Amino acid sequence: MYKQVLADVRAYRLLEPGDTVYAAVSGGADSIALLYCLYLLRDKLGISLKAAHFNHHLRGEASNRDEAFVREFCQKYDIPLSVGEQNVARGKKGLECAAREARYAYFRTLPGKVATAHTADDNAETVLLHLVRGTGLKGLGGIALQSGSQLRPMLNVTRAQVVAFLAEYALPHIEDETNAEDDFLRNRLRHHVLPLLSAENPRFAENTSRMAQRLRHDEAALASLAPPGELSISQLRELPEAVLTRYLEQFLRRSGVPEPEGAHLEAAKRLVASENPSAFAHFPGNVRISRQYDRLLAAEDTPPLAEQSLPLPGTAQVGGFLVELSRADALCTRYDAFTFVPAGEVRVRSRQPGDEIRLLGGRKSLKKLLIDRKIPAALRAQVPVLYDDAGIIGVLGVAMNLDRAAAALPAALLRVNPITGSESEPL
Repeated sequence: MYKQVLADVRAYRLLEPGDTVYAAVSGGADSIALLYCLYLLRDKLGISLKAAHFNHHLRGEASNRDEAFVREFCQKYDIPLSVGEQNVARGKKGLECAAREARYAYFRTLPGKVATAHTADDNAETVLLHLVRGTGLKGLGGIALQSGSQLRPMLNVTRAQVVAFLAEYALPHIEDETNAEDDFLRNRLRHHVLPLLSAENPRFAENTSRMAQRLRHDEAALASLAPPGELSISQLRELPEAVLTRYLEQFLRRSGVPEPEGAHLEAAKRLVASENPSAFAHFPGNVRISRQYDRLLAAEDTPPLAEQSLPLPGTAQVGGFLVELSRADALCTRYDAFTFVPAGEVRVRSRQPGDEIRLLGGRKSLKKLLIDRKIPAALRAQVPVLYDDAGIIGVLGVAMNLDRAAAALPAALLRVNPITGSESEPL
């Protein structure tokens, strides 16, 4: 074990002279072997060695016993120890995941590299775990040898080698009683599946771990082929399937989906393939990905506009428009104005089912009008519709209802300008 760890640390440059490294120590066999191995190697590697322990308070007095054991072990070998703690509660993904997240959150606060005691057996278990739940190339890559400042120098060491190392140096350790239970899927794989596979090939764990590391390199190479920046739907449809998958995974992460899974990637692919230019799908993290014609965008559903009355005469801000209503003493033909005969109070709201207006080419529903004008579905609820007791007057910034155009006085003059600081655009 000693030679394997030394070889991997040097081959993969996991540690450099002058580095400070915290060995994550639970008190179990693997973590004690890691701590003592780095203790033996610290002068040869030129590193400053410390230890870190996290007390989850999940097992009552047994958790405190583990902490006391680690403190005593580190004191015996004069290894500086940092201890974190938290009363971990079950989260949405289960107690095991909540404990792991709390533990690694603490490790990230430490001012140095952190070495954890994952072994080849752990890596094989992880690969099997992903296979059972369903996975792709990324899941088959198992555990990384290095993730940022986190190192796993024992990833090519088997559990049998750990046991032999502890016996050679007569090192004590704590047995976590929950490891013997079958409550977690990982434990069931460890107790019942791995022994069968190892009976077929005693080097199954080691071979699987090395395979996983090779597949991680393949995954990284494919991910590097995903084009940077925003691609149109047309461009996405031209990508090879493997590259499209990596592009969409990166897109979902940028859009706020922290851990895109296979089902999420398939949903994103369906959006790309859809012939509906306004298709959308919901993702974890309250993220809504929508097709906006030839674009794929992350957007939240916009709530309908709050109904409001407009003063006549007067000026009001409605969404991104400045609306001016005044009494007209002559028909106005300017492109940014529209004259109509008001019928009661003039109000504004979002589009409703059944709304329609008359344009130069005939009558059209507002739904069809907004689609024709390529207004994204996610934004249509925010398009202001002007109406009164006689019906719809127009859609601000889109079109006016010719049925309401005044042919004679008395009339009201409607002037609409986008709030941009520039000249208004034609209605």
